[in-house]
Amino acid sequence: MDFLRPATWEEALAVKAEHPTAVPIAGGTDVMVEINFDHRRPEYLVDLNRISELQDWHVGEKTVQLGASVPYSRIMEELRAELPGLALASHTVASPQIRNRGGVGGNLGTASPAGDAHPALLAADCEVEVESQARGSRLIPIDAFFTGVKRNALEADELIKSVHIKKAEGPQQFSKVGTRNAMVIAVCAFGIALHPETRTVRTGIGSAAPTPIRAKAAEEFLNAALEEGGFWDNGKIITPSIAKRFAELCSGAANPIDDVRGTASYRRHAVGVMARRTLGWTWESYRGKSRGTEGVA
Repeated sequence: MDFLRPATWEEALAVKAEHPTAVPIAGGTDVMVEINFDHRRPEYLVDLNRISELQDWHVGEKTVQLGASVPYSRIMEELRAELPGLALASHTVASPQIRNRGGVGGNLGTASPAGDAHPALLAADCEVEVESQARGSRLIPIDAFFTGVKRNALEADELIKSVHIKKAEGPQQFSKVGTRNAMVIAVCAFGIALHPETRTVRTGIGSAAPTPIRAKAAEEFLNAALEEGGFWDNGKIITPSIAKRFAELCSGAANPIDDVRGTASYRRHAVGVMARRTLGWTWESYRGKSRGTEGVA
């Protein structure tokens, strides 16, 4: 196994063009596990840690451009206001040591159904910026990024440069079920984001389908119910019947399996519970903000 250490982004793209099968490594929190357990033995590793721009971010008017290697700990500490759902998800990632190393780019590159960042990214809405030496850069909508179990829309010569995430305009929440409170792969996870400007709600489900997914039927139902009931304007409490139906549709969107961490039936049930709870939390926060008594969750 050869270890390649480009000093610049341009050098990294050249290395990837010359060695399309090379595996990028930054935090190494997923890649090194696979190598240590002999699940993967790549011919080349491309170390991206010398490329400082991957660890930077830029807060714009509508979006945050988050470098692929920005550690979860920095997201938690410095981007909680702009990306509250992702900050909450970052809190649940493994241990402090791993949160200091791992980043969203690695999570997306691995494309595991259980990736902690994925439900929050789906709910917030974002685009993944990738680049190759031959074709330049392009933006992949998050809804089109996950193509199969641990597969994504990257071409062989492309690298993830950054993620363009919509800034929170309303409350966001993230919930995760695991067998303990730390150092655990999700049994299932759920993210939700309110988008008051467009009067829509987006969701994200993790570890309950072959890929991270949105509960689109649940979103459509809830968006219609909120609009028809005038909830965005009157700030009323969401009725139990609406919350129950939303939870049922979120459960129905899941397509889980039985494995060592949990059964398919438990995952479906847990997704529904998380959906109902996080909807309640985010809507209460929205109501509080509209009354001027609370802030964004």
